[in-house]
Amino acid sequence: MIDYELLMPAGDLEKMKYAFAFGADAVYLGIPKFSLRARENGFKTLGQVAEAIDYAHAIGKKVYVTANILPHNSKVAPCIEHIGKTLDLCRPDAWIMSDPGLIMLMRAEHPDEAIHISVQANTVNYASAQFWRDMGAGRIILSRELNVREIKEIRGAVGEMELEAFVHGAICIAYSGRCLISTYLTGRDPNQGTCTNSCRWRYKLFRKETPQEEYVPLKDQFYIEESERPGELLPIDEDENGAYLMNARDLCVIEHLDELHAAGVNSFKVEGRTKSVYYVAMIARAYRRAIDDLKAGRSFDPGNLADIFATSNRSLTAGFIHGDPGPTGLKYDSSGSQAGSHRFTGIVCLYDPSAKMMEVAPRNPIRKGAGYELCRPDGDRRIVVAELFDAEGEPVDQIHGGMPFCRIPVDEDPGQFAVLRERLED
Repeated sequence: MIDYELLMPAGDLEKMKYAFAFGADAVYLGIPKFSLRARENGFKTLGQVAEAIDYAHAIGKKVYVTANILPHNSKVAPCIEHIGKTLDLCRPDAWIMSDPGLIMLMRAEHPDEAIHISVQANTVNYASAQFWRDMGAGRIILSRELNVREIKEIRGAVGEMELEAFVHGAICIAYSGRCLISTYLTGRDPNQGTCTNSCRWRYKLFRKETPQEEYVPLKDQFYIEESERPGELLPIDEDENGAYLMNARDLCVIEHLDELHAAGVNSFKVEGRTKSVYYVAMIARAYRRAIDDLKAGRSFDPGNLADIFATSNRSLTAGFIHGDPGPTGLKYDSSGSQAGSHRFTGIVCLYDPSAKMMEVAPRNPIRKGAGYELCRPDGDRRIVVAELFDAEGEPVDQIHGGMPFCRIPVDEDPGQFAVLRERLED
């Protein structure tokens, strides 16, 4: 049984490599068409999935493949067939699944494959956990809505079965992601992998008698009263930005890993297959350091929060681990992410030791004379861009994000997986 596993998202092959370089023990990725990130999945072909698994196994890491849609009749046979084609090319370390019917067929046709029960299965009690264990699952990804006491009770009921819990990333307003808001508003079903994140959208309240084109934001407190609960008024605040009624804050449990592990969690999971390479690298490094401190018996180091705050987020919450967060779990003022302390500036592609020059693929503007941080798995290094050259080798004062690459002189090799970032003004 594994212990203290850091499990990171892999939206594509590049992100997977950075996740491993910055400390992940394992990643999860989706097979084409049958994971819940179908629209944004960077693994478009089974060949790409096989390449990722070969890379991971070559460096002693693990890959878990998601096939966690809730399929209608027309998708059941194609999904099982697709899994079979995947197994013809490669062997994932486990399959993440949620639908009981697919799991039944998987056990019948591929009995030797390890199955992890997806968070989409909404496992919130020990009886469900025992059911999945008896069905042959090797791991359960616990519902986000559980507290530490409940997790401990589940651990006591399932013995040595592995338990996985989300510790960082976006939270759906729906129960562990089982949502239909996007379906109703856009026709894109989150449970088939095509969520439009409708819960993040901005909504406005209108007085019934006021035409929309003459709308003026409500100046006084507005209430909703549910018909079966007269007198129980639910306040809704609205300002010039609108009202955000379903917009959950982002999860961050890095300061409480000791509690989760003591309760029986083996694997700490980070959400974010659609996030950037920079996000994957910084969050992996932060949690890697925190987990290593935990394993060594050291108390939590607040310095591990620096990389967390260096990435954008919707403001952070510890979720349900200490009980229902109530209103503090929601963000009412904006659906967008707030900037972190740093801006992701670029990826170091290669280093020419003879010219003492690194090539950088810019993600945001890079300016001559400005200071930046080179972030590596083992630490950071401050540099000043004394000179800056474009892809043709011509000196320039600034390079914009999205351009092919630029060259920056540095006196030592920053390493294969370095990223460049800029500290924002306080």
